[in-house]
Amino acid sequence: MRITGAVLEAIGRERPYAQSKPISVAELELDAPGPTEVLVRIEAAGVCHSDLSVVDGNRERPTPMVLGHEAAGIVVATGADVHDLKPDQRVVMAFLPRCESCEGCATGGRLPCAEGTKSNTAGTLLHGGRRLSRGGEQLFHHLGVSGFATHAVVDRASVVPIGSDVPAEVAAVLGCAVLTGGGALLNAVQPGPGDTVMIVGLGGVGMSALISAVADGRAHVVAVDGRPEKLALARELGAQAAYTPAEVAQQGIRTDHALECAGHGGAFETAFQATKPGGRTVTVGLPAPDARAAISPLTITGEARTIIGSYLGSAVPARDIPRFADWWRAGRLPVERLITRRIRLHEINEAMDDLADGRAVRQVMVFDGD
Repeated sequence: MRITGAVLEAIGRERPYAQSKPISVAELELDAPGPTEVLVRIEAAGVCHSDLSVVDGNRERPTPMVLGHEAAGIVVATGADVHDLKPDQRVVMAFLPRCESCEGCATGGRLPCAEGTKSNTAGTLLHGGRRLSRGGEQLFHHLGVSGFATHAVVDRASVVPIGSDVPAEVAAVLGCAVLTGGGALLNAVQPGPGDTVMIVGLGGVGMSALISAVADGRAHVVAVDGRPEKLALARELGAQAAYTPAEVAQQGIRTDHALECAGHGGAFETAFQATKPGGRTVTVGLPAPDARAAISPLTITGEARTIIGSYLGSAVPARDIPRFADWWRAGRLPVERLITRRIRLHEINEAMDDLADGRAVRQVMVFDGD
């Protein structure tokens, strides 16, 4: 079938992207789903740092590639071996499919799926296929989803069904920002009653961790970011305190646990230095490959500290997305407050500039039945 999608033509172009236009919007061909795959009409897709990290070259991926990995949509058709989904059902995309047979999948989310990681790196669907092309040239998939398009074919392992009562924009954000930030809070930080948790970096993932901590209700939340408007929003969303990184250092603020969500070395240093003896420093950010952070190994030993890396929130999407959806239904998880603005497909280059400049919490691309 013919679709329209956003194609990353080459990585590492100069900013502003609104001028260099690394991403083009083009008419594409989309093959029918294979036996274990699903055809989905995309309704909404979030613009995430994991997309930007491919555009700016911090994550090496093959091109040309159809971007987008945080998305929700409606099932149009299923492959012959998919029996638990039906047309007109809303689904959330999960950007790391699970094969359910590797050592990673056996850890309950602590380690990523080895086969899903392999296929994501190669730019294919879980079982190795590619369903996108342009003028006879095959295109690569982004993290098994390629959600910046009117339609997508994905493996059944890349979607989680969700009730139609959850709006598409909310459902999309649940699939990456909330699953990563909120998942890390619940699965890796695991705060106890009365603990204090510092969240460093208030983009989509950090704000999702914040509202998840507030919804969970066990911990006091301290928010850290360099932008005043984000600190103000954090207070509105339930943070008991909000500081710039400089204020954290100057005032010697310490918390039981810290969650780094910014994806650069300085943020990790802030989170680590603010963690009390015996506490956990959890990092979910994806910095540039050459980024470095300076910490004292003696501090880890002498203060019995724990450093945890958490990918995809140490989550199992089929287990954790329904929990966050239930919190949203109960009015405890105000995901809508995280949506900075809604964009159309042709605005994707400008949206990448806004994301790179730190102006956005979450931008959501909407399709309105296109």
